[in-house]
Amino acid sequence: MKHRMHAARLAASALVVALAATACGGGKQNDNGDAGGGNGGRLTIATGPTTGVYYQIGGGLAELISDNVDGYRATAATTGASVQNIQGLEAGSYDLAFSLLDTAGDAAEGKGSFDKPQAVEALTRLYPNYTQVLVRADSGIKSLQDMKGKRVSTGAPNSGTEVIARRLLTAAGLDPAKDVSAERLALPESVDAMKDSRIDALVWSGGLPTGGITDLVTSLKDDVRFLDVTAQLPALNQQYGGIYQKGSIPASAYKQPQAVPTIVVPNVLLVKKGFDPDLAAKIVNLIYEKKSDLEKVNAAATEIQPGQADQVAPVPLNPGAESALKALAKKS
Repeated sequence: MKHRMHAARLAASALVVALAATACGGGKQNDNGDAGGGNGGRLTIATGPTTGVYYQIGGGLAELISDNVDGYRATAATTGASVQNIQGLEAGSYDLAFSLLDTAGDAAEGKGSFDKPQAVEALTRLYPNYTQVLVRADSGIKSLQDMKGKRVSTGAPNSGTEVIARRLLTAAGLDPAKDVSAERLALPESVDAMKDSRIDALVWSGGLPTGGITDLVTSLKDDVRFLDVTAQLPALNQQYGGIYQKGSIPASAYKQPQAVPTIVVPNVLLVKKGFDPDLAAKIVNLIYEKKSDLEKVNAAATEIQPGQADQVAPVPLNPGAESALKALAKKS
């Protein structure tokens, strides 16, 4: 009897270890323990904070891959978002990564947050991110220039939000390092700090709706408001090309009195150069064949447009993804 109980405990322990190994992050492993092969294994998707759209849609994509691509199990990893995701992709910690196109473009060209070109390729363009700048009503902030001397969350370190926040402040004539009291907070911490009056404003770049922003506007109601930052668009485009575009946050996204003009930038799904082209093609086909499943996870996925899927310049497309997108274009 004791022998059987001891054996049962050992079996249970082995099962716990196996499940933990499956749930953990880390690069995809094939049967030889090598990352990047096409023989099946684990795939880790670098996303963003748990209250952001990257994490939600990344989790939905992970489920689709696990359920539909033979031999693969995918998991979504919470991260600081774009810059960190690309750094982890380059280091082999992740297999796929969500990123803003402006940050991905910097990575491909070796500028901005990257001191040399990163070996990244795109699988597809995704939905746009909306620049969401919120201020406390008692802060006196009516424009970005009014943020001088204020406490502002510029996003998590090494995030795409931080890249855009700094560029916005610079375009408004402010020095992000000197003219504002910059708090480098992830979205959950930014929301808590706004609620507690520890910061006057936050910058967030994300899809619509973003859960953390919904929480903030629901909790504070008239004590917080969105800021129109489109006055900085010409300066951004002069400096960085046409990646940034004018958009609008619909009133329905956060149950606001009216729509808010803002700046949008596309998202892309990235892999490291050399990623298996056959697997890349399968993932691309899966995204567009099962897009309705991603839309159920978050409405931002409704803005994934097949007609714009290959518009990822200056990031090169993975060869397998490029072939799959061309085939999809012929069908449409």
